[in-house]
Amino acid sequence: MKKAGLCVRYDCDNFGSMLQILATQKAIKKVGWDYEIIRYDKRTPLFYITNLTRVFNPYFMKGKIDTFEKKKKLKRYPEVQKGNSIRNKCIDAYRKQYIGPYSKVYKGYGNLVSGAESYDAVIVGSDQLWTPAGIKSKFYNLLFVPDRINKVSFATSFGVGEVPVSQKKKTMQYLNRIDHVSVRETRGAEIVKKLTGRDATVALDPTLLFTGDEWREIFPEQRVIEEPYILAYFLGSNEEHRDAVEQLKKDTGLKVITIPFMDVFVERDLTFGDERLFEVGPVEFLNLIRGAEYICTDSFHGSVFSILNHKQFITFNRTNSNDKQTRNSRIDSLFGLLGLEKRRYQTGMRLKDVIDQTIDYDGVDKKLIELRRETVGFLDNALNS
Repeated sequence: MKKAGLCVRYDCDNFGSMLQILATQKAIKKVGWDYEIIRYDKRTPLFYITNLTRVFNPYFMKGKIDTFEKKKKLKRYPEVQKGNSIRNKCIDAYRKQYIGPYSKVYKGYGNLVSGAESYDAVIVGSDQLWTPAGIKSKFYNLLFVPDRINKVSFATSFGVGEVPVSQKKKTMQYLNRIDHVSVRETRGAEIVKKLTGRDATVALDPTLLFTGDEWREIFPEQRVIEEPYILAYFLGSNEEHRDAVEQLKKDTGLKVITIPFMDVFVERDLTFGDERLFEVGPVEFLNLIRGAEYICTDSFHGSVFSILNHKQFITFNRTNSNDKQTRNSRIDSLFGLLGLEKRRYQTGMRLKDVIDQTIDYDGVDKKLIELRRETVGFLDNALNS
């Protein structure tokens, strides 16, 4: 059996990323290939010297600053630090059980290039792996892979609506080296076309390649909260979104369940919701969505699993659409493909007036069947043609 090297963010403490990697693994097996996740340790003196210019990359620095700020704020709340530590252990336990196998650790770029020779193909994806913050790494853009080895992007995302002017030339160079290009958003396909003239396939996020019932076969459904509830899963910091959920609580009489402090520290989240859960891994996250009466989220994968489980949900924009670093395009693209634009929150909206409106899940499922066929067809052709 031929073997692919897989470039994914396996060390990310994020529910959606963990479920997406599992789905990617299963998709590769589905088309008759074996795989292993490539482990790359870039932390050598030479790497830091040659990448000093990263401090001038606003996307890279924003991520570092956000992480620093979150850690600084958390120091004031040891009980939250303890809760986050418990959640990270839950995610790590999932990772150890379901993610892999892994390659040996390639220490330094030279060893990474040599290691790529052992694969019949190298695949990057899915997830937001082509963000402007990471262009210097030469990993997720597959610049380390020799020309003769098949290079595939599988539903990879730029994470932004526009590539910075200063990065367009480098982005064009790495895109032109990839033999088979698929992206997760229509905006991503437009970027590829504009920079290279190539037509990229718009592929489904791998989590959508499996139906709600198929996910139940992977992870049987279990009730986490016994009584009816609203799940509010916010990764962003918008206060208005939390206000809207609290009004929905008043209108329905349902309790609110949250999974706080995932991406950013929001002081309001110390008291927002009736129950704040920390002992949650990817499987519990999935079961919380399955058991909820309503779901309010600004998460892409929170939206995905709401759709797969035919839930009544509303999706909020995590960032302002006018922000150059906005990551809303993946939700824009998915909802456009599935005809779910009305499930987006608009400023001032009273959730109870909208969230109970009927969703044509029969129509959504029919569209997903066709999109699954196209996505699996792309992967099969990229690896087996």
